[in-house]
Amino acid sequence: MIAPVKSLRGRDFIDIADLERDQLRHLLDLAHAIKGGKWAERPLRGKHLAMLFQKPSHRTRVSFEVGIARLGGTTSTLTEQDVQLGVRETIGDAARVLDRYVDGSVARLRSHEDLVRLAQASEKPVINALTNRSHPCQVLADLMTLEEVRGDLTEQHVVYVGDGNNIATSLIEASALTGFALTVVTPPGYEPKAEVIERARSIDSGIPQVSVTSDPKGLDNATAIYTDVWTSMGQEAEHDARRKAFARYQVNQAMMDAAPGAVFLHCLPAHRGEEVTDEVIDGPRSVVFQQAGNRLYSQMALMAELFGDGATRAPGVSA
Repeated sequence: MIAPVKSLRGRDFIDIADLERDQLRHLLDLAHAIKGGKWAERPLRGKHLAMLFQKPSHRTRVSFEVGIARLGGTTSTLTEQDVQLGVRETIGDAARVLDRYVDGSVARLRSHEDLVRLAQASEKPVINALTNRSHPCQVLADLMTLEEVRGDLTEQHVVYVGDGNNIATSLIEASALTGFALTVVTPPGYEPKAEVIERARSIDSGIPQVSVTSDPKGLDNATAIYTDVWTSMGQEAEHDARRKAFARYQVNQAMMDAAPGAVFLHCLPAHRGEEVTDEVIDGPRSVVFQQAGNRLYSQMALMAELFGDGATRAPGVSA
């Protein structure tokens, strides 16, 4: 008999590492079921979520708004000028006010520390829709996409080429939970923070499957090559220095040719001609738009678990 999955109901979702292995597995199974039309419940019926955005958003805003509507809920989307967290009022005060109006919050903030403060002060669930430290909702979609196009995650070797940023952090945590091999290829000085690796090792002490290198070679056994922009929002003043530092790390056709079995992943938006060429992102091995589409289904699965009545069951989904 399969042991029941511990419910996520009422929890915050701040990092991939907040999940247990079986909870992550359950979320992915449910996401596949939703996409496949095997699950169509509406656990957000009668619920209203606030969406807080300090940064511009395309995929995140639309995928969450559509997902909330499909699950039966409604939203209020608030920009930085509407709330001004920590400026017009303290983060704690803003959280306590929102608790009186909404059933939860989706927050896309600059500072991870501000997100943690928001979650600590909120009685209702808070979902990390992106911070400078991590991007867990994106990586849920990445894992779902890898399973669709490559199969068993434990048989994958993901090579992430670029800045050791929020995507790299969430990939490292996901590697520790699911067992796929991960190589982070990044220029010296742009590596993921040591505490990120240490947290991953606290999940799985035998995590030699994660390696960090500055050498963009030895890609022949990669099953996926993943990149992100060299200069993220808020780093514009570093653009010239970053472009110089990352020049050797462009994902171009030569790099893809060195990994003949790899698909190409990108969290988007892409700075074409910088971290990736048109030939690669528009090429036959690119799955970036499938990846973007899966944001909808993986986030619907997450919200169904956070706001539903318990561990959600669907055809083919263990609970």
